[in-house]
Amino acid sequence: MTSQSRSLQRTEAQERRALLSVTSYDIRLDLASEEETFGSVTTVRFTSHGGPTFVDLKPVRVKAVTLDGRRVDPALLDRGRLPLDTEDGEHELVVDAVMPFRNDGEGLHRSVDPADGRHYVYGMSFMDAAPSIFACFDQPDLKAPYTFHVRAPHDWVVLGNAPATNPEPGVWELATTPPLSTYFVTLVAGPYHLLRDEHDGIPLGLSARASLAADLDKDADELFTMTRQCFDEFHRLFGIRYPFGDYHQAFVPEFNAGAMENPGCVTLRDQLVFTSRVTRGARVLRATTVAHEMAHQWFGNIVTPQWWDDLWLNESFAEYMGNRVTADVTQYDDAWVHQAWARRQWGLVADQRPSTHPVAGNGAVDAVAALQDFDGISYAKGSSVLKQLNARLGDRVFFDGVIDHLDRHRFDNATMQDLFSSWEKAGAPDLGSFTTGWLRTAGPDTVALDRPAATLRRTSPPEHPADRAHVLRVARADKGTWRTTEVRIEGPETPFDAGDHPVIIDPYEDSWGVFPPDRLTVGALKTLLPSIADGALLAGVWNAVRSALHTAAIDPADVMDLVEARLPVEDTELTARHTLPWVLSTVVPLAGGDALARVHAAALRRLETSPAGSEIQLAALRTAVASGSDPQRLETWLAGSLPEGIEPDLDLRWRVLVRLAALGATDAATLDAALADEPTTVSRVEHTRARASLPTAEAKEYAWSRFTGEVDVPNYELEAAGLGMWRAGQEQLTAPYVARYFDDLPGTVAVRAGWVLAQAGDAFFPEGALDEDTLARTEALLSRADLDLSLRRRLSDRADQLRRMLAVRAAYPRS
Repeated sequence: MTSQSRSLQRTEAQERRALLSVTSYDIRLDLASEEETFGSVTTVRFTSHGGPTFVDLKPVRVKAVTLDGRRVDPALLDRGRLPLDTEDGEHELVVDAVMPFRNDGEGLHRSVDPADGRHYVYGMSFMDAAPSIFACFDQPDLKAPYTFHVRAPHDWVVLGNAPATNPEPGVWELATTPPLSTYFVTLVAGPYHLLRDEHDGIPLGLSARASLAADLDKDADELFTMTRQCFDEFHRLFGIRYPFGDYHQAFVPEFNAGAMENPGCVTLRDQLVFTSRVTRGARVLRATTVAHEMAHQWFGNIVTPQWWDDLWLNESFAEYMGNRVTADVTQYDDAWVHQAWARRQWGLVADQRPSTHPVAGNGAVDAVAALQDFDGISYAKGSSVLKQLNARLGDRVFFDGVIDHLDRHRFDNATMQDLFSSWEKAGAPDLGSFTTGWLRTAGPDTVALDRPAATLRRTSPPEHPADRAHVLRVARADKGTWRTTEVRIEGPETPFDAGDHPVIIDPYEDSWGVFPPDRLTVGALKTLLPSIADGALLAGVWNAVRSALHTAAIDPADVMDLVEARLPVEDTELTARHTLPWVLSTVVPLAGGDALARVHAAALRRLETSPAGSEIQLAALRTAVASGSDPQRLETWLAGSLPEGIEPDLDLRWRVLVRLAALGATDAATLDAALADEPTTVSRVEHTRARASLPTAEAKEYAWSRFTGEVDVPNYELEAAGLGMWRAGQEQLTAPYVARYFDDLPGTVAVRAGWVLAQAGDAFFPEGALDEDTLARTEALLSRADLDLSLRRRLSDRADQLRRMLAVRAAYPRS
């Protein structure tokens, strides 16, 4: 699916909303064929005030279109839009089209499970993908009820936004939904393993691919228990019952996001059905994801933003409520600590980029522009701001305002102004200065200790001046004991006498900002870090250190000393947002020398001293694998000779194989054999990563053929090829691809679009080419006016990261 369609402009959406109201959608899909396409017949009933408009449609081909029984010429379809001439009154549009199954995580995605060869389908309609499933007026403020009729293979289960019945083999009828925005519409179909339960009158469901049945069964009690607990708490807080009938959670393959809040049928990436042992951090992430999507059922689904510039009303609110409810009512009472590890820097880094934007009113002129702002600002920063607002208003006023908002705009659309007027109606004071400073002004304040002056100095970015008040805690160490003091910062300078004590500013995330540690604190932390038992304080320390390195306020050599003092194994998950991957991808290259060996040695020490069977032990072993350079030790682990308390599993085997591949200590034939031995989706993705990691010319061409689209692979494999492409120590092999990346990237719009276009552009960026030439090439490509907007955003962020890493090198030159 390529980017041949036009992105909906906000002005166009306003004009179409003024002209139309949609009465209903009736959609018939034929999924029974094994071809690369499916049949889609859409009947849309709507009312018009009379005038020209268009319906959104992205088919393989159109069989027929009629408006009120009169033929519409399909040849008029132009870049995803079919023009319509309407008279004043009611209308019926019928579109009979052939649509594409996709493999990029959007539209109707079809995946083949390598474990058993069975096919699975799910719908992802978010942003602008719905028109590749059915004809529609694709914008959030043209809500309507949906009724689906589906033909499918006889052994398939079909699920959707409303309860489904199966009156005869291969035929599925879904009930009519309440009014939904197009981007919420989903369909999940295939030979899924299905579990059902019920709570408080709400039918509950879980599903996953048949090959994951045993793993889903193993975790079903935990998932159902969390769902029940969250429903009870949301009902208590909102006083409004869940209104969408069944609540099904479908774990689906090759999903781009963490999850999608489709009413009645939430879709989640099926890596959240754990097939190997995981850390507590992974379980907390799953729990907060479940709660986040449940929060959306009220904030986002009952009331939906009118336009994408208010997307924070969805994501920030769900982020705040998801973490809060998880911490308050589930077994994961440390959810806020893990949020600090996993999300804080995601938001802070985004907020310091040239691409930063306000939390609210981000100026999204069209849908593609809005997609760029689904980032750490909309999630982590927005959540932090709502947490502050809740502390300021108190629960009673906060939730009274939310309830009023949900009642007044039930199954409709609303704006930020609507929500704030509900809060003021509930008794909130004038929130104008709060809104201006925290929601409408981009960029974080920096609050740093001026120790000789006994002052906390607050500065805001000169390009985003602001006058924000911070109420936060400062942790001060005295003879190894940490004590906190609440501080109110209301001006550029706030008296604070730290004496000669180490201090960490805002370790408990009471506010939002950059809070770098001073030199005395950094030196003291090398001794103090090992004894910190408070998980939130430990996360706060590492966030302070990460902010300092991001702004070149700390020497990478000092960071490496801290890594050795207390390896941050509490945060070891795979993405670069997390702390240990950041150590390996950012600190090690900047520190240079034997930095990787020092990380490995620190991991081995943690491995030896961690309790057998503990999650810290598992995290330490993962880090030892990722940093290892001794093939013999890695081969020993691969053979199953592991520390007591750790059992070999699929995840661990592939981690070792990927590392061996990067070291050149295995070959393609061995990797192919490993895939054949365990042909799972995990194996297929990690096999791609490992093949691309090999230090051979063939391996790099293998990866590059996927980037250019010469070889078409699903989204996860595409990303894995990019992440395996650039390996330290392979610079002679990859050097020619630096120029090729900048030459070939613009042309990838011909082979992919949307989310996966940007994802691939980011994954294949020449990681490790840390020099002025790469920066110059990046800036030259950014200067092209015709560069795709989503690629521009990823490149802009990469350029900023490159500048910052070069600035660290200049500030702290290595001998």
